[in-house]
Amino acid sequence: MKTRRVGKTSLQISEIGFGCAPLAGLYRPCSDEQAREVLQTAWDAGIRYFDTAPHYGAGLSEERLGKFLSDKTRSDVVISTKVGRLFTPVPREEAPDYGFVDANPAVMRYDYSRDGILRSLEESGKRMGVDRFDVVFVHDIGPYTHQEPENSRHLDDFRRSGGAALEELKAQGVIDAWGVGVNETAICIDLMGDFDIDVILLAGRYTLLDRSAERDLLPLCRKRGTSLVIGGVFNSGILATGPSPDATFDYAPASDDIQTRVGGMKALAERQGFDLATLALRFPLAESCVASVLIGTAKSASLMRNLQSLDRVIGPEAYADYDTFSLRPF
Repeated sequence: MKTRRVGKTSLQISEIGFGCAPLAGLYRPCSDEQAREVLQTAWDAGIRYFDTAPHYGAGLSEERLGKFLSDKTRSDVVISTKVGRLFTPVPREEAPDYGFVDANPAVMRYDYSRDGILRSLEESGKRMGVDRFDVVFVHDIGPYTHQEPENSRHLDDFRRSGGAALEELKAQGVIDAWGVGVNETAICIDLMGDFDIDVILLAGRYTLLDRSAERDLLPLCRKRGTSLVIGGVFNSGILATGPSPDATFDYAPASDDIQTRVGGMKALAERQGFDLATLALRFPLAESCVASVLIGTAKSASLMRNLQSLDRVIGPEAYADYDTFSLRPF
């Protein structure tokens, strides 16, 4: 599989990465055996970039990924994890529901300070059985996740000490790159004013449907040499399923407007002889600053179907007519 460079670093990652949230039972159960099977499918297909986080099942995703990679040569794999959430084990009956089925029982608190980030990475390393991570993302910092005054407090913690901790780890060679992993663009632009960010994991904001990143973030990334890793390429499902009563967009039921837009896209794709999901998966890869697109699934068949669709060559001109249906910032 082809690789692309991360920012101005020497790190190369596969242009399709595997998003490991479903391994931890995101919205539906995933057994140990199922997790191993889909990871093996990804590996056999040439995927060598895997993205995980403590948030995914309170460490369950990291544990399952670490177990799978335990017999692989570490230098053959690129692993990213995230910081910003800390988990404390509790009895199962006391564990809140964070959206993961059969997750490790734990309570979570946010911590974007130096101490919180270093502790998070130490705990992630123990869960995965590794002594270093290639990429670290600051997870869900910003107003999309946090209300005021908590948002300002978290940003203050990160600006005062958390960001410096990540810069030190990179300077020491403990990590190769760092950035933010979020569902919004404004916080990325804000933090790029304070830090030389290598890479941004942007979920759902540079897709065939949602072009929020196009006006301000993409030009800044090109100028600064910052890479993007694109998550949520199907916008929580609707670009994979097409419009339907059960379709979801941005983690919620799709509105009538979104259903209409995607219906127009699907009809156009059919006239062009394309599958809408294939177009959606390939769309970000036409952008020069995109280093990788993440596919997250607990089903080997779904992963293989998506990967096989990448074999079809789609020229950038095929996307022009979809602008009419896209959510655009201008």
